[in-house]
Amino acid sequence: MPRLVDELYMYYTYAINSIERNYIYVGLTNYINRRLVEHNSGKNSTTRPYKPFELIYSKEFGTRSEARDHEKYLKSGVGKEFLKKLRNDISEDH
Repeated sequence: MPRLVDELYMYYTYAINSIERNYIYVGLTNYINRRLVEHNSGKNSTTRPYKPFELIYSKEFGTRSEARDHEKYLKSGVGKEFLKKLRNDISEDH
């Protein structure tokens, strides 16, 4: 039986970059703005030492499963290289 939650929400895979340190965090959520606030306020113990953050990537999916698969890709070697290049390209534009 399909989960009702997947029908009510869009899911997002996202990457945030630490503004002060060399650290990229990848996660998934159904509400990006709330998650960015949580990361920047120190509510996540994993990311607390690396705050503040800026959003550098997000992609929307219809199901949590699809978002999770993309999260796994971004955490792979190829995905990490993609995010590092993206971060560097953004840095060059600032």
